This record gives sequence, C-alpha cells and structure tokens, in this order.
Amino acid sequence: MTAASIAEVTPNTYPFTLTEDQEQLRDAIRKFAAREIAPHIMRWDEASEFPSAAVKQLGEMGLLGIIFPAEYGGSGMGYVDYMLAIEELSAVDGSIGIIVAAHSSLCTNHIFLAGSEEQRRKYVPRLASGEWLGAWGLTEPGSGSDASAARTMATRTGQGWLLNGTKTFITNGSHANVAVVIAVTDRSQGTHGLSAFLVEKGTPGFRPGRKENKLGLRASDTSELIFEDCVIPEENLIGKLGEGFIDAMRILDGGRISIAALSLGIARGALDASLKYVKERRQFGKAIAEFQGIQWKLADMATELDAARLLTQRAAVLKDAGQRVTRESSMAKLYASEVAVRICDEAVQLHGGYGFIKDYPAEKFYRDVKLCTIGEGTSEIQRMVIAREILKVHPSRG
Repeated sequence: MTAASIAEVTPNTYPFTLTEDQEQLRDAIRKFAAREIAPHIMRWDEASEFPSAAVKQLGEMGLLGIIFPAEYGGSGMGYVDYMLAIEELSAVDGSIGIIVAAHSSLCTNHIFLAGSEEQRRKYVPRLASGEWLGAWGLTEPGSGSDASAARTMATRTGQGWLLNGTKTFITNGSHANVAVVIAVTDRSQGTHGLSAFLVEKGTPGFRPGRKENKLGLRASDTSELIFEDCVIPEENLIGKLGEGFIDAMRILDGGRISIAALSLGIARGALDASLKYVKERRQFGKAIAEFQGIQWKLADMATELDAARLLTQRAAVLKDAGQRVTRESSMAKLYASEVAVRICDEAVQLHGGYGFIKDYPAEKFYRDVKLCTIGEGTSEIQRMVIAREILKVHPSRG
C-alpha cells in the first residue's frame, strides 16, 4: 500500500449527521484529493515542493473562501463545513490542510474580522478566490508562546509606519501575496502595545527569509518574514492601534478549530490506512485483524477519534452561532491534537516494520501529526487557556 492509495479507503462514518450539501462537499473534496493530491504526496514531501497548482484549484472550488460571505467572494458556508473540508484534505495530505488553514482562518479571517470595509473589499475577494495566497505573522525567534516578548517594531513616520524585525515559522511565508503582521507599536504597553499591519509581496524592505527544513508537513511552506526599514502606509494598519494582540486572540479561536480539524484528518488517514493493512497482513495463518490485541487498539483509536471530532464540531457549531469559543476551541485543539498523535503512533505500531518505511503512509502521518500539538498554541498553552476560562465561571469565594 502506497501513500497515494490512502484516498481509496472506505469513507469514514461521521458521529454526526451531515446535511445533503455537506455530503456533496465531502464527496467533491474526496474526489479532488484522490485525483489531484494523492498521486503527488510523496514527491511533494521528499522535495519539500509547494503544491501551487493544487492550491489554485482549491481556490477555484471555493475552498479558500469557505467561511466568508458571498459578497466578499466567499462560499458563504460556516465552520462546520470548514472543519469538514480541512479534515477531508488532511486525511490525504496534512500539508494541504495546513496551507488552507493558515490562509483562510488566520490571514484572510484577520482581515475580515478586524479590517475596515475598504480593506475587506480590497483583499478578501482576492484571497477567497485563490488569486492571492495569505500568511499570518505572529511568532518570532524569541517570542512564541509569549507574544509580549515580540521585537518586530513598527515606528510611525511621516509616510505611515516603518517596520523592522523578523517573523519565523510562518506558513505560506515564501509564497504569500499578502501577510498580516503583528508588530510592537508601543513597548511600554506590553500586549496592548501590539498592532496588526497588512504587508504586500514586493513592498520595499520586505522579503521572505530562510525556508525551514521540517520533520513533517513538508509540502507546506514554512519560512521567515524579514522586514528592514519596510515602509507601510497608514491605511495598512488593521483594526485599532494597540489592539493587534487582542484581535489575534480572536482569530486564534477560529484557527484552533482548523488545527483540530487538521488533527482529525491526519488521524483518520492513519486509522483508515491501519484498517486496510490489518485486513491484508497475515500472520500465523490469519489476518492480524482477527487478533484481539489488534482489535482493541483499533477500538481505542476509533473511539478517541470520534470523541475528538465531536469536541471540534461543538466548537464549530458555537462559532457559527456567533458565540465566543475560546474554551471550546482550545479543548478541541488540545484533545484532537493529542489524540491524533496517539493514533498515528499506534498506526506505525500496527504496521510493524512496514510502518517505518516510506512505501506505506503510516510514517508520513506520524511525522506530520506532531505539529498539531505545537502550532497555534502548544498543548501547554491550551491547558492554561482552558483553566483560565473555567476559573472565570467558578471564581474563588475568599
């Protein structure tokens, strides 16, 4: 069984009912993934090749603007549809899933939620259609979980703003046409002194830096963004001055739903590959699927996957209802990512020696999945967020 054959596995049964439109969306994505993604997975992975043509096709299908209204060039769907799309793509190749997630729920969504109407009209249709690709820059070499340690500085000038600094681990960084960049505008105010800016490709003083050589998700571009006396016009400030971090945290509420969905997809791909393998692999005169020890592993994998999907669906449903989902999205991201790591680990174990070689998809799922417990807030940060949220509901009575 090769990596390319994973799209041929029997469709997964969802623990919740899909609408007719959602079934059509799922089926369309599965057919696309089988035809346009699966045959190229290992070549993209080995060469760290960005799948430009496939991303363009996703834009033409409306999947890069799935959560945005039609009046801005989007598909007018919701987060439940979005999580479904990310899962389906990631079940074949997590690199595609994270490219779409960073473009849609981080960059484009920041512009849509915090930008002016003029900014929305200018950028969202281009991004939603796939004409442009977006990136989102928060992390720096010295500030990951601690955003207040950011050093990228935006200084006001007569022409607008002068941007200096470096962002790192930026998905789509080398290929993006526009990036949303969080920079310090008043160091004395901590996180309340951070603001967001739109920086277009080709702006003097802005260039992508080193492209990272990664463990997994290798077809996804992860690189530095470097700013050296980069002049940003005043109208490229997104949202209010000093509220870039506040807006970024709102964006991450939705972004964590997408990482939960990415986790679900990778885990489901690993489980489906395992189910196929254990039915075919024979030892001691019978398929290893007939051994109770194997069956129990599969039962645990499937149960945890469904539980993770339901947590993710809850967050998506509440997000579609316009509710604040900080707690729910963090729970979904935390649980789904850690479950996905366990499932992919078991998938390698079930494949035995074949799980350790590139002729079978288990090893790639295993490499790809670990990022899910790190990106858009580590598991440790998610636990801090969840604890803070539940303590608000149950304050101390000293």
